[in-house]
Amino acid sequence: MRDLPPISQSAEHFQRLGLHEEEETPTEPNGRLKSSSGTSSLPCSIYFPPTGSPTVPPRRNHAGLDPQFLPLRKQIVSQVSLESPLSPASLPRSPWGRPDPYDSPEDQDKEYVGFATLPNQVHRKTVKKGFTFTVMVAGESGLGKSTLINSLFLTDLYKERKVPNAEERIGQTVDIVKHMIGIEEKGIKLRLTIIDTPGFGDAVNNIKSWKHIEDYIDQQFEQFFRDESGLNRKNIQDNRVHCLLYFVSPFGHGLRPLDVECMKALHEKVNIIPLLAKADSLTQAEILKKKMKIREDIRQFGVNIYQFPDCDSDEDEDLKTQEQFLKDSIPFAVIGSNIQVESKGRKFRGRSYPWGVVEVENPVHSDFLLLRNMLVRTHMQDLKDVTREIHYENYRAQCIQNMTRMMVLERKRRWVEMKAEVETPTTKEISLSDLRKMQEVLERIQEQIQQGQ
Repeated sequence: MRDLPPISQSAEHFQRLGLHEEEETPTEPNGRLKSSSGTSSLPCSIYFPPTGSPTVPPRRNHAGLDPQFLPLRKQIVSQVSLESPLSPASLPRSPWGRPDPYDSPEDQDKEYVGFATLPNQVHRKTVKKGFTFTVMVAGESGLGKSTLINSLFLTDLYKERKVPNAEERIGQTVDIVKHMIGIEEKGIKLRLTIIDTPGFGDAVNNIKSWKHIEDYIDQQFEQFFRDESGLNRKNIQDNRVHCLLYFVSPFGHGLRPLDVECMKALHEKVNIIPLLAKADSLTQAEILKKKMKIREDIRQFGVNIYQFPDCDSDEDEDLKTQEQFLKDSIPFAVIGSNIQVESKGRKFRGRSYPWGVVEVENPVHSDFLLLRNMLVRTHMQDLKDVTREIHYENYRAQCIQNMTRMMVLERKRRWVEMKAEVETPTTKEISLSDLRKMQEVLERIQEQIQQGQ
């Protein structure tokens, strides 16, 4: 870059060199010369030395290059245009098909370095790698967990599911069922993992029934911690649970004791989003009343659910209103459906009743759209960030603390053993002293025998 000449020279510069402009060349508003071929060219002036002054040799083209090499130089130095830094051709371009930050008209006459395309580079890299997201659902049977998952992601994950009868549920334990599907939309790939927990809350004795769920979350943290601490860290799979959709029954008065104990056992390990299941079985007034009761129970029993991030002071007012509306909608009153119904000439996912039709994606009927937009469109990355920066970091810090404590205890134990070995006599010394004592005892016995004879 040092051999590049100055792009433009002012009249004052020529006057300092003792040169005078004899002819004025027409220029554009931005200072570029008008070229007959339609392209911008280097500004130059036709000048003659004054009479009687020493002749100044003409300046060579661009760092001493001959004119026939100029096209080649322009082709090689394409990013640093020799035409003009203010020309549109010299502005950096985004080669990945993303919106170019330098395309606005007001930026055409400005000079930039080009690092505003960094988000485009990150976008290209992340799109190529793909995204992962893990959702766990928990709640007693019959609340529509499977149906809601199918409605959220437009899939059918439970084609061959067998529903146990009442007798089989008496001694049923909580199972962990893992479903993995790949979804591609608009060129974006998502590896979605659904963790189902059939049997939760169905047995007669539900004491510690959430232990299987807690152990599974800890196992994923442990596996990620081992992979992160290993030698090969290039292809680490993130199977950590990013979100727990906890279904609350609409037929009770707020949270049950099982709900409180389960959420308190898991709220430090995973992002909990409470859902009010089967909202179509309640009126609007009942939904509002139950939402207030559930939020009151959450505050009373100290349950930490997922907290939506606070907006900055310079954020748009519409975004602040949206975030506040999401906070006021907790718990989301949801409806799910695996079938499409037809009403007034259009088909949609819903449920048909003798008194009317319930539409799943109708915001008047349920909070399904709010949940899906929050879970997928607006807060998926924040759920992953909270999992990584808070829940996993707490687990990692606890593991490191336990490892450090174990190392300290092991060092103390070794130090005590080494000190005991130094203070106590060796095995060889103990054996020699015992032999001397035995020999003295034998000599005494022999003397007694001789005296008796």
